[in-house]
Amino acid sequence: MKQFLAVALCVVTLVAAQTPRAADAMDDVTDMQALRAAVKADKKAFVASRLALTDAEAKRFWPIYDTYQRNLDLTSRRLVVAVEGLLFRDRAMTNLAAKKLVAELIAVDETELKSRRTLRNRVMRALPPLKAARYLQLEEKIQAVRDYDLASTVPLIR
Repeated sequence: MKQFLAVALCVVTLVAAQTPRAADAMDDVTDMQALRAAVKADKKAFVASRLALTDAEAKRFWPIYDTYQRNLDLTSRRLVVAVEGLLFRDRAMTNLAAKKLVAELIAVDETELKSRRTLRNRVMRALPPLKAARYLQLEEKIQAVRDYDLASTVPLIR
């Protein structure tokens, strides 16, 4: 227990030491409601405002971003179709239907993972490591909001 408290105290101390300065406050995206609203309004503009890319960086980055967003849109559509199949079934879920649903959800996850891996590799080559990591972190936070929204609206299978 004492070790846990010591570790917790170290973590709190590190976090306090890294508290953003007033100039960095605009870059803080820990408020997930604000993040959701900003992304809904204009995701690309939100990302641009957080990265402050040079012209040369922007020229390399935005085609990669656009390709990833198209891939993400395709997998999101597959996910919506699968979830709609679950939500709007006019009969009880069968074992076969559950297996097909799970297989499709796993296929969507694998496709997204492949897209994220490709994105990560391309962004790390196109941008300085700090900006690349910042963008990848932003993208993960945006996906976390999407996943939370989905999890909070889709009921468990009966």
